[in-house]
Amino acid sequence: MSMPDPLLAAKAALRRDALARREALPVAERAAAAEAVARRGFPVPVGAGTVVSGYSPLKSEISPVPLMRRAAEAGAQLALPVVQGRGTPLVMRAWRFGDALGSGVWGIREPQPEAPEVFPDLLIVPLAAFDRAGYRIGYGGGYYDMTLARLRAMKSVVAMGIAFAAQEVPAVPHDSHDQKLDIVLTEREVIDLRA
Repeated sequence: MSMPDPLLAAKAALRRDALARREALPVAERAAAAEAVARRGFPVPVGAGTVVSGYSPLKSEISPVPLMRRAAEAGAQLALPVVQGRGTPLVMRAWRFGDALGSGVWGIREPQPEAPEVFPDLLIVPLAAFDRAGYRIGYGGGYYDMTLARLRAMKSVVAMGIAFAAQEVPAVPHDSHDQKLDIVLTEREVIDLRA
């Protein structure tokens, strides 16, 4: 019998607590938070030629859709992630409001297979919890860590977490595989972690 990995156990406990806190937020409060983030806009330049990837929100996740609309209005090319398989980075495929979406892994809405792959300049990243050192907890698959590592090896990208303020924790357990966020947007503030 092997010993459990203490880092994985700590992450799993934090994930459970964070998701329970997020689930407890009233639906109207969640929607208002997403609109508040979008009203504030982007803390980095976004315009024609910028590729911005968002995500299709699951369950109680803060919706990036209002912020993605702001990016589209500024002329940015939008993208959504597609899960290719366990242990593999996400592929970001071009998408526009009004384009048909298919149902991917876990029922996540994603672009059709014929949508071209794009390489984002700015990734709007979902999360369960975050800290002020730039670390985040997702759902445990490591997809965004792998994706950010791949993209950062290719070009300069900004990883921007979007969350409810209630998702902040004092410290997220992490190791060398965990990719840091550059910015976190909540309904209360812009947290710039690049300095």
